[in-house]
Amino acid sequence: MMYSAAFSSVFSVPLQTLTSNSVFPCMVSSVSSFQTKFGSSKSAVFGHGLSVPSRNLSGFLLKSSPFSTVFARAATGKSIYDYTVKDIDKNDISLSSFKGKVLLIVNVASKCGLTSSNYTELSHIYEKYKGQGFEILAFPCNQFGGQEPGSNSDIKQFACTRFKAEFPIFDKVDVNGPNTAPVYQFLKSNAGGFLGDLIKWNFEKFLVDKNGKVVERYPPTTSPFQIEVSFHFWLE
Repeated sequence: MMYSAAFSSVFSVPLQTLTSNSVFPCMVSSVSSFQTKFGSSKSAVFGHGLSVPSRNLSGFLLKSSPFSTVFARAATGKSIYDYTVKDIDKNDISLSSFKGKVLLIVNVASKCGLTSSNYTELSHIYEKYKGQGFEILAFPCNQFGGQEPGSNSDIKQFACTRFKAEFPIFDKVDVNGPNTAPVYQFLKSNAGGFLGDLIKWNFEKFLVDKNGKVVERYPPTTSPFQIEVSFHFWLE
């Protein structure tokens, strides 16, 4: 079965300059840029075994990968780099600072049944691939069962102390509803889910390619280890 992305307008946010270490809550790290490139044309295998070749949609080259869970396409030509977000310490961070990297964007929570496995696996794959142009961007959200009730300080301490999370963690956001963060408006408009645009629960995941385009979306129950092959494909 193949799901097309919903088309909607998104809001752009002024770009700011990245401070070198504020975005990484558990380590001092700088963000470097990588040259953008496209890989060769390959086929995508969707959840029900449907193979779809890479294609060009409205001027956007879509590179498909194994184990894709959604067929994504550009809504307005914008990219993730048009947005500025606040990190866990309330500093403005331009997502253009991550140009040239493959991004896995996930809404996290500290008290969910999926928390331990997801944080453990996210930390593992981040350690494995962070030197290869891969980045995880974690956005805490308290909209699902009230399972992220703490302050940013509480969230930071939890992630860094218990799971040694070294990937960037950002300010708590809404991912659904009237106060949805603009970056999540962009993500959802470019990759509709199985039941529409709504984020279903904690730890839903979006994969963004090196050009800032959403290419895959995974439901909360899909573990980071399950999608490792897929984002490894996009690093090629």
